[in-house]
Amino acid sequence: MRAPGGSDWQWRREIMGCLAVAFLLCSILALAAADPAPGRRIHTLFSVECNNYFDWQTVGLMHSFRISGHVGPITRLLSCTDEQLGSYGGMDLAPTHVVPSMSKHPVTGDWYPAINKPAGVVHWLNHSEDAKKVDWVVILDADMIIRKPLLPWDLGAEKGKPVSASYGYLIGCDNILAQLHTAHPEFCDKVGGLIAMHIDDLRAMAPLWLSKTEEVRQDKEHWATNITGDIYSSGWISEMYGYSFGAAEVGLRHKINDDVMLYPGYTPRAGVEPSLLHYGLGFKVGNWSFGKASHRDDNIVYDCNRLFPAPPHPDVVRGMNANEDEARGFLLSVECINTINAGLVLHHEKRACPKPKSDYVSFLNYLLKPSAHSKKASETVNAEQQEPRPYPKIHTLFSAECSAYFDWQTVGLVHSFKLSGQPGYITRLLSCSEKDLKSYKGMDLAPTHLVPSMSVHPLTGDWYPAINKPAAVLHWLHHVVTDVDFLVILDADMIMRGPITPWEFNAERGHPVSAPYNYLIGCDNELAQLHTRHPEACDKVGGVIIMHIEDVRALAPLWLFKTEEVRADKAHWATNITGDQYAHGWISEMYGYSFGAAEIELRHRIRDDIMLYPGYVPQEGSEPRVLHYGLEFSVGDWKFDKADWRNENMTSKCWRKFPEPPDPSTLTTSDRGERRRDEISIECISTINQALDIHHRKHGCVAAATTTTTTTAANSSIAFGSRGEAKQGSEEAVVVEKSVDREALNSFMASNRRRSVLERFKRLPVISLSPRYWMIALWTLLVSCFLLVISAIYSRQRNHHENGGTKKISRRRNKLLAEEESNGSSQSLDQP
Repeated sequence: MRAPGGSDWQWRREIMGCLAVAFLLCSILALAAADPAPGRRIHTLFSVECNNYFDWQTVGLMHSFRISGHVGPITRLLSCTDEQLGSYGGMDLAPTHVVPSMSKHPVTGDWYPAINKPAGVVHWLNHSEDAKKVDWVVILDADMIIRKPLLPWDLGAEKGKPVSASYGYLIGCDNILAQLHTAHPEFCDKVGGLIAMHIDDLRAMAPLWLSKTEEVRQDKEHWATNITGDIYSSGWISEMYGYSFGAAEVGLRHKINDDVMLYPGYTPRAGVEPSLLHYGLGFKVGNWSFGKASHRDDNIVYDCNRLFPAPPHPDVVRGMNANEDEARGFLLSVECINTINAGLVLHHEKRACPKPKSDYVSFLNYLLKPSAHSKKASETVNAEQQEPRPYPKIHTLFSAECSAYFDWQTVGLVHSFKLSGQPGYITRLLSCSEKDLKSYKGMDLAPTHLVPSMSVHPLTGDWYPAINKPAAVLHWLHHVVTDVDFLVILDADMIMRGPITPWEFNAERGHPVSAPYNYLIGCDNELAQLHTRHPEACDKVGGVIIMHIEDVRALAPLWLFKTEEVRADKAHWATNITGDQYAHGWISEMYGYSFGAAEIELRHRIRDDIMLYPGYVPQEGSEPRVLHYGLEFSVGDWKFDKADWRNENMTSKCWRKFPEPPDPSTLTTSDRGERRRDEISIECISTINQALDIHHRKHGCVAAATTTTTTTAANSSIAFGSRGEAKQGSEEAVVVEKSVDREALNSFMASNRRRSVLERFKRLPVISLSPRYWMIALWTLLVSCFLLVISAIYSRQRNHHENGGTKKISRRRNKLLAEEESNGSSQSLDQP
């Protein structure tokens, strides 16, 4: 029975209100489902062709993807001709985006299947809806096995700074090849394999990846092994150079991670568990071996129950005569093939093949059980190493002033930093007065944090530029938000030869690492007694500092204060008290550091193998990571003193460089220590000259008659991996000296730059909203329209209800009036 009158409308209004709320909630839920993690949406891509060779690789990669815990969708970029696609039977092997094949170039007719990789990525970006709803892209090769999730942010990737693995053999980044094919050869990174990149960076770089691949592929004149590093001199790695040159063109600098990927057959470094196995090369374990090229036409995906030959059982591998790291390498090789074969077992089962029976298949089925992945992981790593402790984050700082003297030192240090494999980033703490800053031209020399100059003390007027170092560190701490764990603090007059890391040199919180400065005799006399409450904690150290960020926060104010204090104590500047041979308080900053650390009882681990002054004989068997050229040094009749170049403008005038040191081959000394001393001295200045050469080319200097490029390994007798592992006799020690037709080179590079400008003009960003915001706007519009409709219905019903009631009242009133009038008439007739 319906409620009377107003209750009827109230009931309707409540129902409509509930519907509106439900609709709004559904909208919010749909929006949340459409974008569950803004900023962290990952999509993985890999490129293949439609043939048997890539099909079995796809099966292996897809199986490893499913069991690894890797997040987000994965797409196979399948390059096929129309004819191939018509007969292809492997469309069910992976989620697939079909790409027109470019194996045979549509214009030149060149047969080069590797170009399908950049072509596939460009096609996916332009034609796939998935590309519109992703933040990060992980690009792999088909011949890979994923062992652990590949999260770009965990790997350290940032927008503008992708992560990749080292491809050290791409020596063309260091010679004429890069000069010919990119306007920014100094940005060329020798990387490949894994790519973890922000989608915006990929959109900017991918077209150039393709065009640079075509460009290098056509440059047959420079396919030689000593230019490209390609042992076959066939231009086969043109796509790899296309990637590196394309990234250089748009200014992308990579974070190079040597730990994320391993080639089976190689020995992993101690404590490192690779996330990827890249079986691009042949490998063996005992008498068993595997090479993917031997299975180029193998129909193993479509032949029921066919598997690759079984590798040795893990128990057999453990019994082999190998050290711990070699054994881990063998076990990783075994894991690689077992993973591919396990994927084939599942694939054959899906295709209704009869179940095979063998001990090996039973073992693979055991690996396929839900709990087997953790069991498999234990086959290759000890229990205490299953979750290796992540390396701490590092940032390198150095202090400089805005002068020509510090500019050439900055060029040398930053260049050596890039070559050294040092993890993290580097920042120049640039102390400038406002007047100097207005005319300063060197802001592009390094990543820079500006600091107000204290060269002239704001209170005392004392001129002491060395105080800028502690003042700048303190300023950086107060004005920069950072999540780093350790700081490495250097001087500008240094050259890095390898990584300086807390894990290798055993720095930890409360125990920084530094080099010995034994001439700081004030730690042992009245100077320390006057300026610190804990003279017994005064360490005679300096130069290189590796310190936990929290220790730096505690020390920095005291470092500055104690520097001011010692600088003001002129009564104790004497040489016999400070060790300063000039007795003018110049090393007050060094004492400020030691006394400040003593105040908080921060005791150093002193390493005399971390730093060397050129001209000194190095310790037997050690390779210093830093060369500190603060003192004069010589080799025969040649000598160098940085003070002689205080007022020389080495960076703004084209092709300025220091006098070349002697050729190492001309050294005649038979003493081993003296020879290493001279080689290191030569290396120091050669590195600075190489840095200046790159700097001048970067700034458009083209007047040199000959281009001479030397790889890092050729300049130095030692190369370092990113974790500080020395590699003697690097195979990359290649020197390319080639006389160039300068006019032709200039014309070619100018053409490249014009094309680069045009390409960048075409890629100017269009102002647009992301799909997320379009979706928000759409749902907001729909909800608003719905509420407007409800409101209109409400108003109409209410008006109808009110109008209907008014009409009834009017009719009733008229009836009553009529009755009254009728009664009145009757009464008047009855009256006498």
